Amino acid sequence: MITEDEFYSNLIKRHTKEVHNKINSNKIAIAGIGGLGSYIAVSLARAGIGGLLLVDFDKVDISNLNRQHYSIKHIGKYKTEALKEQIKEINPFTDIKTLNKKVTSYNAADIFGQYKIVIEAFDIAEQKAMLVNTLLSQCKNTKIISASGMAGYKSANDIITKKINNRFYISGDFVTESDNTPLMPPRVMVCAGHEANMALRIILDETNP
Repeated sequence: MITEDEFYSNLIKRHTKEVHNKINSNKIAIAGIGGLGSYIAVSLARAGIGGLLLVDFDKVDISNLNRQHYSIKHIGKYKTEALKEQIKEINPFTDIKTLNKKVTSYNAADIFGQYKIVIEAFDIAEQKAMLVNTLLSQCKNTKIISASGMAGYKSANDIITKKINNRFYISGDFVTESDNTPLMPPRVMVCAGHEANMALRIILDETNP
C-alpha cells in the first residue's frame, strides 16, 4: 500500500504543486453516476480532487455494463457503494461522500447548495432541466456543468463544451439524445471527459471557451 505522501508526490510531479493544491483543495458534487457520472468521478479522482459527493438512488443492472464504470460483480449494489469502492482502489485519499436519494426540485438546493461546482449527469431531459434551473435560481454561489447529446456513434468531434454564462456550462453535441439513438460507450465517455475537464478548468480559472 502506498502512502498518501507517495500518491500526491507523484501527482505533483505531473501537475505541478500549484495545480495539485488547487485541485486537491476542492470538492465537487455529481448528480447521477451512470454512464456520465461514473466516468466523471473516476477522472476527477485520478486528477487528485479533494472530495466528491456521489448522488444516485439506483442499483447497478446488467443493462448498465455497456457504458458505465461498473463490473459484473457490482450488479445489485447501489451505484454509490460500487463507485466509492472503485474510486478507493484508484485514489484512497479522496474524501467520498454518498447519498442514495432521488433528486427533486424540493431537495436539490439542500443537497448541493454547499458545493461550488455541481456536475449534472442525469439521463432524462426533464431531470436535467429541473436540476439546472433549481441550482441556478436557488444556489447563487454554485456553478453547474450539464450535458446534452452524446448518444450514438457519430463523430466524437461533434461533442464540445459551451459556456452559457459565468455559472453554467454544457457539454455534448446538443442534438443526439438517447430516446431514439443507442447510448454507445465511446461517445458517453468523451462527453464525461468534457464535463470532468470543465470542472478542472473552473478550479484552475481557465473558463474561457
